[in-house]
Amino acid sequence: MKALVTGGGGFLGQAIVRGLLKRGTQVRNFSRHTHDALHALGVEQVRGDLVDPAAVGAAVQGCGVVFHVAAKPGIWGNYADYHRPNVTGTQNVIAACRQHGVRRLVYTSSPSVVFDGRDMEGVDESVPYPARYHAHYPRTKALAEQLVRAANDAQLATVSLRPHLIWGPGDPHLLPRLVARAQAGQLRRIGARPKLIDTVYVDNAADAHMLAADRLAPGSPIAGKVYFISQGEPLPMWEMVNRLLQAAGAPCVTRAIPLWLAMALAWGFETMHRLTNNPREPRLTRFVVHELSTAHWFDISAARRDLGFSPAISITEGLELLRNGLKNP
Repeated sequence: MKALVTGGGGFLGQAIVRGLLKRGTQVRNFSRHTHDALHALGVEQVRGDLVDPAAVGAAVQGCGVVFHVAAKPGIWGNYADYHRPNVTGTQNVIAACRQHGVRRLVYTSSPSVVFDGRDMEGVDESVPYPARYHAHYPRTKALAEQLVRAANDAQLATVSLRPHLIWGPGDPHLLPRLVARAQAGQLRRIGARPKLIDTVYVDNAADAHMLAADRLAPGSPIAGKVYFISQGEPLPMWEMVNRLLQAAGAPCVTRAIPLWLAMALAWGFETMHRLTNNPREPRLTRFVVHELSTAHWFDISAARRDLGFSPAISITEGLELLRNGLKNP
């Protein structure tokens, strides 16, 4: 059976591709660009845009399962730039699955779809969507997740996974941002109270996707559901940040600023960017302040029970793999 991975050239996407190939599964990637790493793995690559229904349909045709991983990440920009790939793109994937008789759709969501700016301490999948969002990414991902959940029926089985703060060797998002800001002396702890967060090593996140696909079928117990995916090892936020920085050979974060000052600075940076029509992400935003000053850890017992998910790589083991991967890219 052939599997389609949208965004297979990305960080998580490549991990899913590698995992599928190890299983002997034929893999097709769909993204806007071709990727040398996938070419080296012998992966079929189809170029196209998620907002193009014909291109999405051509990629889905002939596949038995779809892993919809591709999305526009980020915390700044125009709403339409997030809505088109994240919402319209997901609509196109669902429609293509129906058109070509695909029976299984595994969607990569995010815990941010239920984040309302307050602490999330041991919450499970029953936590509701918030009334408002602090950034376009979580808002559009929430809309897409709801589309995927609503699409589940007797013909198409869907499941949505919410991996939290994915990291590991080859990370092009979280770690490079942390390292760059640490080296520039721009990182500060926000607030005085330690807050617990959970994260997930990239290969563990990929395993969760494949386990979900294994158990997914129309009418199966996991069809139409959502699952938090994490290490299940919550740590104080800045301890985890500093362990990642140490693995990368970057300076640790030791200085702190009050929450009120961080929020005021974020408001000022955002206002200046809007007044000057600056498209670049501000140095600090209110969404980031909320993220860095609140707890984020989840009850993953549903994923353990229903998916058979158990993180194979611990945080300590993952950090060693990250350290070695940075030494030998």
